[in-house]
Amino acid sequence: MRGQACFVEHPRRLKDLRAPHPIEDERPYCVVARVRLAKIDYENFLCDLLADRQFLEDHGETCKTGKVWGCLLVQQRGRTDGVLVIPERRRFVAWAAYVPEVII
Repeated sequence: MRGQACFVEHPRRLKDLRAPHPIEDERPYCVVARVRLAKIDYENFLCDLLADRQFLEDHGETCKTGKVWGCLLVQQRGRTDGVLVIPERRRFVAWAAYVPEVII
């Protein structure tokens, strides 16, 4: 999946990703891996995006910034929205963007 999204550096919570932004701040991305979490795990992730997460370490090597950002898509099972993530040192969120609907 490819698209454009506004990435926020070191966001703490989901509300940090949902703030209005100028369209020129959006960057092109492609999803290189996807993780689907149970509801409680997804809510926990959204409450503290800077906490170490094993799934970020597991997929951190495949994500990168550049002309097109290669991102990990983190979603709650059964939902169509999600968070695009570029992990830092493969353990926590360096950059993230909220996407209201993902079709893969």
